Amino acid sequence: MATVAVVDDDGSLVRLVTHWLEREGHLVRGYHSGAEGAAGVLGEGADVVLLDLELGDTDGLAVLDQLRTGAPHASVVMMTATGEVPSVVEAMRRGAFDYLVKPVARTKLVTTVRNAAERTRLQSVERQLTRAQQGTGYGGMLGTSPAMSALVRRLERVAPTDVTVLVRGESGTGKELVAQALHAQSKRRAQPFVAINCAAIPASLQESELFGHEKGAFTGADQQRAGRFEQARGGTLFLDEIAELSSALQASLLRVLQERVLYRVGGNEEIRVDVRVVAASHRDLGELVQAGHFREDLYYRLAVFEVETPPLRDRGADVLQLAEHFLAEACSDMGRSCPNLGMATRERLTTYRWPGNVRELRNAMRSVAVVADDVVRTEDLPRRLRQGEEASVPAEAPGATDDLSPMQRIERQAICEALDRHDGNVSQVIRELGVPRTTLYRKLRRYGLR
Repeated sequence: MATVAVVDDDGSLVRLVTHWLEREGHLVRGYHSGAEGAAGVLGEGADVVLLDLELGDTDGLAVLDQLRTGAPHASVVMMTATGEVPSVVEAMRRGAFDYLVKPVARTKLVTTVRNAAERTRLQSVERQLTRAQQGTGYGGMLGTSPAMSALVRRLERVAPTDVTVLVRGESGTGKELVAQALHAQSKRRAQPFVAINCAAIPASLQESELFGHEKGAFTGADQQRAGRFEQARGGTLFLDEIAELSSALQASLLRVLQERVLYRVGGNEEIRVDVRVVAASHRDLGELVQAGHFREDLYYRLAVFEVETPPLRDRGADVLQLAEHFLAEACSDMGRSCPNLGMATRERLTTYRWPGNVRELRNAMRSVAVVADDVVRTEDLPRRLRQGEEASVPAEAPGATDDLSPMQRIERQAICEALDRHDGNVSQVIRELGVPRTTLYRKLRRYGLR
């Protein structure tokens, strides 16, 4: 499935193309002018853009130039009438992926969109591999596991837009790092990134922290103060642990998100704010809504686009990459040479369940940096990693992993978890893991899963 934007001033064509592509499983948005289409794609993103060359309000080539600059990862397919060959050649020179001649044939349309979506996907994979080779990751996030690759693909889609994002995930999985990555890859990157942990602010001070206050608004307010929304003006505001906001603040926040204006505590001046909001919580907001502890209208306003940070136990060999990175970081801070991870230690790190996720791993490596010599042995690990680790490892079928290497155990676990996520649907597992069908079936037999 791909997200497809159709930009054409012929309403009947937009409806027909939308119908055809939705039957193929794509998510389709139609726009009836160049200005509307450019704003929609730049604001909401798209994998594929079907763009008419001759629009009523503007030249399709001008819209193409806007998209190549503002949405460079989208594959643009031009739609053109017969006889516009020079313009088509110019469009291809400016970066269009392909073109379709009107009247558009359904088979040709479906095939072209499929190819364009695949090109977008492959370019995303290539960018991930390049970042992995350079050791930089997406926005500083390390890891090439299927779970992280899926997360990065979603972030690449939404980062260039202004859509409000809700980040879900367990504590310690890096939700703030996701918010920072979204900001760094957005058009707001040159403006402030402001983070606030709602759980760390007393309820009585939450309104002042978010919206600011005027001098004399309450006892101790001896000067005017701008709130976090004003501090983030033009940039991104990250609201961590959003579920901990008081009921009164939930209502106030909803109003600000809807109207994009606020009033400082004790003030009458209307202050307009241009801020992209990214919210996060380790609690399930949907369940809190059902229980009456979180406003339903605010939930839908925040969850325009949702991403989930995977727990470390679902990230396979990423654990070792992160461990080596954090160990090198800690040793550099301490002015020490960096030891290597011993084989037994590497196996212990990959089988431990990491209830504290990435945060726990980072702290464990800082502890290791203090005590380890040239090789990190299991006795150098924190006590919680050395004790009770067997109970942390999920039970395996008898003999299923007796003759497997540590890396093969990781691979087997990744396949098991993918099968669980997709209820045993092998086709969906193949798409998620990116392996040929014959390879997957061979591994299923090798690991005793079929």
